[in-house]
Amino acid sequence: MFTLCVVLIILACIVLAFVVLIQNSKGGGLASNFASSNQIMGVRKTTDVLEKATWGIAAFIMVLCFVCAFMSKSEVNSLRGNQVQTEQTQNTDSEAQE
Repeated sequence: MFTLCVVLIILACIVLAFVVLIQNSKGGGLASNFASSNQIMGVRKTTDVLEKATWGIAAFIMVLCFVCAFMSKSEVNSLRGNQVQTEQTQNTDSEAQE
């Protein structure tokens, strides 16, 4: 599950970079190459859609990062619990032999 979250974060970052590059900047940007789509939907609507997509993808990445942080925290805690139990078992076995 953790690996799936990391893969989703990487894919979302790639899509976010693409969406940001498409947006129309002061210098024209890559959005000038997509002029035909601007004529169909209108320049204003395309800008709104790209801006909403940017914010949505950024929020998605942030939520996935929080999920990964909580998942990794629980994995570390479960590993520590297993390690303590293993150490206690080894100490008990060595004390029984003496």
